[in-house]
Amino acid sequence: MKYAVLDFETTGNQSSDEIIQVGLAIIDDDLTVSHVYSSFVNPGVSIPPFITGLTGITDELVKDAPDLDVVMMEMVPLLNDVVLVGHNVAFDFNFLQSSLDRTGYLPFTGRILDTMDFLKIIFPSLTSYQLSQVSSEFEVQHDRPHQADSDALATALIFIKCLEEIEGLPLLTLQRLSDLFAGEDSDLGWFFDAMLQEKEQQVDPNPKGHTYYRQFALQVDDWTEMIPARYGDDTNPLGNVTFQQFMDGVRDRLRAKLPNYEEREAQNLMLDEVMQAFQEDKHLLIEAGTGTGKSLGYLLPAIYHSVKQDDKVMVSTHTINLQEQLRERDIPLLTEVVPFPFRAAIFKGRQHYLCLRKFEHKINRKDFATPKEEVMIAAQMIVWLTQTETGDDEELNMGNRGGDFWETVASESDSCLGRSCPWFRKCFYHRAKHEAGIADVVITNHSKLFTDIQAGHQLLPSYERLVIDEAHHLEDVAGKHLGLQLKYFTVVHTLTRLFKDSKTGQLPSLRSALQNTKSEKSSEWCSIIDGLYRSLLDVKESWDKLSEMLFVLMPDRSDAAPGDPGQFVLRLLPNRKPKEWDAIEALENQIYVILSDVLRKGERMLSEIREEPDDYGSEGLMTDISGLFKDIANERDGLRSFIKLDDEDTVYWIEGNGNYRSRSLQIFAVPIDVSAQLKSYFFDKKKSVVMTSATLSVDKSFQYMIEQLGLQEAASEDRLVTSVLPSPFNYRDQALLVIPRDFPSVKGSVGDDHFVNTLVQSLADTATVTQGRMLVLFTSYRMLRQVYDPLKELLSQRGITVIGQGMDSGNRSKLTRRFQGQSASVLLGTSSFWEGVDIPGEALTSLAIVRLPFQPPNHPLIEAKSERLQKEKKNPFMKLSVPQAVIRFKQGFGRLVRSSQDRGIVVVYDTRILESYYGKYFLYSLPGPKMEHMPLEQMVPRISEWLVAEEQQGSSLSD
Repeated sequence: MKYAVLDFETTGNQSSDEIIQVGLAIIDDDLTVSHVYSSFVNPGVSIPPFITGLTGITDELVKDAPDLDVVMMEMVPLLNDVVLVGHNVAFDFNFLQSSLDRTGYLPFTGRILDTMDFLKIIFPSLTSYQLSQVSSEFEVQHDRPHQADSDALATALIFIKCLEEIEGLPLLTLQRLSDLFAGEDSDLGWFFDAMLQEKEQQVDPNPKGHTYYRQFALQVDDWTEMIPARYGDDTNPLGNVTFQQFMDGVRDRLRAKLPNYEEREAQNLMLDEVMQAFQEDKHLLIEAGTGTGKSLGYLLPAIYHSVKQDDKVMVSTHTINLQEQLRERDIPLLTEVVPFPFRAAIFKGRQHYLCLRKFEHKINRKDFATPKEEVMIAAQMIVWLTQTETGDDEELNMGNRGGDFWETVASESDSCLGRSCPWFRKCFYHRAKHEAGIADVVITNHSKLFTDIQAGHQLLPSYERLVIDEAHHLEDVAGKHLGLQLKYFTVVHTLTRLFKDSKTGQLPSLRSALQNTKSEKSSEWCSIIDGLYRSLLDVKESWDKLSEMLFVLMPDRSDAAPGDPGQFVLRLLPNRKPKEWDAIEALENQIYVILSDVLRKGERMLSEIREEPDDYGSEGLMTDISGLFKDIANERDGLRSFIKLDDEDTVYWIEGNGNYRSRSLQIFAVPIDVSAQLKSYFFDKKKSVVMTSATLSVDKSFQYMIEQLGLQEAASEDRLVTSVLPSPFNYRDQALLVIPRDFPSVKGSVGDDHFVNTLVQSLADTATVTQGRMLVLFTSYRMLRQVYDPLKELLSQRGITVIGQGMDSGNRSKLTRRFQGQSASVLLGTSSFWEGVDIPGEALTSLAIVRLPFQPPNHPLIEAKSERLQKEKKNPFMKLSVPQAVIRFKQGFGRLVRSSQDRGIVVVYDTRILESYYGKYFLYSLPGPKMEHMPLEQMVPRISEWLVAEEQQGSSLSD
């Protein structure tokens, strides 16, 4: 086969736009690029500035270029007998067809392949399928992104890499792929068919290194063969080794491995404090700022303790990101520097693991809700099975529709066949659980800790010592898990998975299995199922109506601009039910009664079918239905407890979004105070709990955290140690905090014109001096939107890009990557950007904090906590609002200096930090940057003076 890889640069993406450059790379059948054709094209119109900015192609460059006729005459002969390939090929193909038509040639009728499809299928774990990102990942030279010849060549080299990878796939995998695409009348089907025929002629079409089972090729073997790290070794490697001796050995190895390794005082203190807490059975609150190296600060004592005492240590993180970082960065490093074998297992929530039985069922039946997208995801996963050792969905880049697909194949306790499942020994969830059982250290997350408590400690292996990283989130996660959170779509998903229409859903699948059997009772069961269909449709209708009734209760937002959809929130009080509540209760009762009837009939029918001698091969299906019945029963009970509104210690509220109305409805019932539960689950039961984070203290005191987490008793009994570690950075030299003291103030979450104009002008001037490289943190999305357009306009004239969360497409990590990739840019972010964003080095020079990050006082949970404090004669503002805001403020500040080389400026535009009695708590809680306040007009000159002094100091140090 001969391939032609095509790329056009154009004046826009409409079919009426003109081509300005052509790139065509020819790949011969020996998989080498034999020829690259490229030419500028004179479009006969001027090139829009946006396109010039993107491609670097100017009117000057194309003015003497040939016109389209000449270029097509040279190009058409190269397109004879080729398969056309492109990255997002539909775009280039449309331009090709219209150019052939305009210049009098016949349309292209050959086969067309898209490298995007190949990358998704063959490299399912790539974080991005953008050409420039993939090129750097594969180390393919791509000097001039968005120029046609460079793009075409890079695409050709990437396509060759895909073809080589496909050659190495096992025959079974190719058979599966060919079968998947067979029904699709697509060129992908033709391609995999051809590859399959080629593979069938090879001597050994199923290469070693894979396990072959039930017509799938897997990377993993049976997990039952996995053994503990020091299996068969009777002597304890730490028998008579002190922690100090152990650490000396580790440090020697670290020095040998990392040439610029330097000991950090803060890390050494942390190692000793964590070790001491473990040895003395105490709890520890330890604040460790950025740069401490806190993951090693708790992992090394955890490994030492668990191996020496044969006593498993549990580590919990808040985010999956941190769990992944420990898996990919810290554990591999420790494996090399700890002088004996140990096992650290990552154990996540069950829904993160693929259920192979469900996946096999889905593929064999081609049970796809949206065939075009889901066939692609299925193909990705078939290839992924030849690569993954964990079956963890975090490894997959499934695109937007992936979530719905994953839900249907994820592992669940209610639909698990356990030992009677044909896939049991290969099962990813049981592998992870088994590995956690034999590991020395288990790394899980806060959510799983609480799910384990709710499941009566059946999920995690037992443990006496626990390290909680990102501990400032523990209370929040506890509230979510110990309370109720139910979304409109949670219920809808369960209903539609049981029955969507007579062909789709688990009940219709069971019905068609029953129809094909000889049992006398099968027709009776079929008519029971038909009855269940009607009931489920009634429930869906009532649930829609109930959601609408609840949504309508929410008041219009007073601070919303006209036509602004916004988030709605309404708190519901147990003793003051809205007047519509009777009608809502009646409707909920109707749902409760119908569902109870469905569950009774459905469960009885399932147990009758199970008693039949012939199991119709549908044991898995019945387990799935049984699992969905359990889900719907939990949702029914959750809804009932919410509608009752009868617990004074619970705060009830509903949320929704103006765009999606009742479909966005979420209902919450959360305990007002979780400290008593945290105390009984953790601090009373466990020998030692170590809690760490960069932000636990407020003005050097831990009192707020001690009260929130229920540690008062431990503190009074001398079972609690607290410690603030010294910062490893020299903040006085590395950071300057500036406050413009005459800056206009603002009331509420939205600024007036004077405030917004002053802010936009000041941000633009500051960003100009710092050459972009600026992160601006807002507390309200409304204000971010007010600033985005005018700032973008001002800075575009100065060559600085503005990227806005929610304004530009992409999630947090995509926006952060874009910001890091463009040297002169300003990133505007709200809540999720205040923490967990890591932008070390040159990419970030200045941080602007627009408002102090107080939570909106009218949020139901904050409101309920405040009322409770008032009853106890305490000041809710000082006891709750200020400490929460200070912790958030410290998190935001922590984005700036991420290493001992980083330098930067923080501008705080909120003058309350100077004028109010509580402002000092914010300033005193910071790790000691240089602080100055001045009139606004002096701010930019002061910043540029500081930057110049820093540069001179930096260059004299490096001389």
